[in-house]
Amino acid sequence: MAHNAFYAQSGGVTAVINASACGVIEACRRHPDQIGKVYAGHNGIIGALTEDLIDVSRESDEAIAALRHTPGGAFGSCRYKLKDIETHRAQYERLIEVFRAHDIRYFFYNGGGDSADTCLKVSQLSEKLGYPLTAIHVPKTVDNDLPITDNSPGFGSVAKYIATSTLEASLDIASMCATSTKVFVLEVMGRHAGWIAAAGGLAGQGEGEPPHLIIFPEVAFDRSAVMARVDEAVKKYGYCVIVVSEGARYEDGTFLADSGNTDAFGHRQLGGVAPTLAGMVKQDLGYKYHWAVADYLQRAARHLASRTDVEQAYAVGQKAVELAVAGRNSMMPAIKRTSDAPYAWTIEPAPLAEIANREKFMPAEYISEDGFGITEACRQYLSPLIQGEDFPPFENGLPRVAKLALHRVERKLPAFTL
Repeated sequence: MAHNAFYAQSGGVTAVINASACGVIEACRRHPDQIGKVYAGHNGIIGALTEDLIDVSRESDEAIAALRHTPGGAFGSCRYKLKDIETHRAQYERLIEVFRAHDIRYFFYNGGGDSADTCLKVSQLSEKLGYPLTAIHVPKTVDNDLPITDNSPGFGSVAKYIATSTLEASLDIASMCATSTKVFVLEVMGRHAGWIAAAGGLAGQGEGEPPHLIIFPEVAFDRSAVMARVDEAVKKYGYCVIVVSEGARYEDGTFLADSGNTDAFGHRQLGGVAPTLAGMVKQDLGYKYHWAVADYLQRAARHLASRTDVEQAYAVGQKAVELAVAGRNSMMPAIKRTSDAPYAWTIEPAPLAEIANREKFMPAEYISEDGFGITEACRQYLSPLIQGEDFPPFENGLPRVAKLALHRVERKLPAFTL
């Protein structure tokens, strides 16, 4: 007998999270004997708690296929972390009520580390509350900090965008540095792990090629050392390009750009490490500078997505369904690299208990000895992830994106207050 499935997106979206959604939905449609309708949660897990469900089964095959080349989160995402089941039992009982009311037996949660934690908690519902449910985490995060998996879907496209932007901006600065800007600072995402900042290093291949400095969260920030390196680059090459992670921090763990606030997941909110660093350059060295914050642009740039990333994002969505229909509860489809040259990979199941609430940082052997660049080993790891182009279709000069009907499912239960 077929039962229904629930799919939702969580956390910061990526250029390819909808490709994973496409993989999940298309795979579900290939298993009509086991999976009936697919419901998407409007705004992630909140959609399940509030019974705000979207009937994906009413979307056309063409609309679902278009998700593969559409950025953003087609069904809405959220930053909402389920609390402990012992102290917030009402939330979990509500989930079961909604799942039972709509005959949902498969749960697919598409997100990063905190989403893995949510999925793990949901996977434990069948045992603790006596409801049969198979929960699979679909990996996604631009930060590339999920453990076990070789890389995280979403990262390869951000890496490609940042490497490209670093290269292009460097040519701009180099052409003007004799009479204008000497220092350019590009701020990229990465709260605790410097993977995205490291990707900027792919822009330069040899001595003197930018970026001249990469500032990682994993390396304690030393103002005097950084300023000395900036000064050296300007005097030697005429200009200096810096890629800095938003999570850059001092020896004591304090962020350079700590706003003093926290987000819904309890993370410190960071704001403006690029202008902070640029201000130091002005104060200490007096050089004219410009700075930019990649911000949402880096994770929304589907027009410059890595083909490798798109293919992997779709593949983990497909594999998630295969694991679910095989009865593999509390799992995540993880990417396993089988060869560097030629690059090859496969998808294997990984237990959520070994993924939730854990982070993967840049290994020491990927950071140059001086702490300001990447090693050849890092370049060998990163380079395959940005390979290939997967341009979306264009119409009237702009990318054509999916347009979903987003039909709501009729509510059957009383309202629930979060």
